[in-house]
Amino acid sequence: MEKKIEYTNGEVTVIWRPEICQHSGICVRTLPQVYNPNERPWVKPQNATTEQLIAQIKMCPSGALRYRMNNEPEQESI
Repeated sequence: MEKKIEYTNGEVTVIWRPEICQHSGICVRTLPQVYNPNERPWVKPQNATTEQLIAQIKMCPSGALRYRMNNEPEQESI
C-alpha cells in the first residue's frame, strides 16, 4: 500500500507521497515558508494561501505532491 502523508490549512489538504518523491527541490525553492525539510512537520500549508499551494503542487515533476479541497468529495487533484 502506498504511503501518503497529509497536511492541511483547513481549506486544502496537501498530500505527500514520499515513495515517489524525486527530491527535485522545486517545492522548497518555490515556497520555502511551507516546505522545510529541516523542520518537523516539514510541510506547513498554513504559511501560504490555498492558491499558492495549488500552483506549487502543479509544478511537482514526480506527482509526489497532490492536493484535495476539503469542501469537496474525497478525490485527489493534481
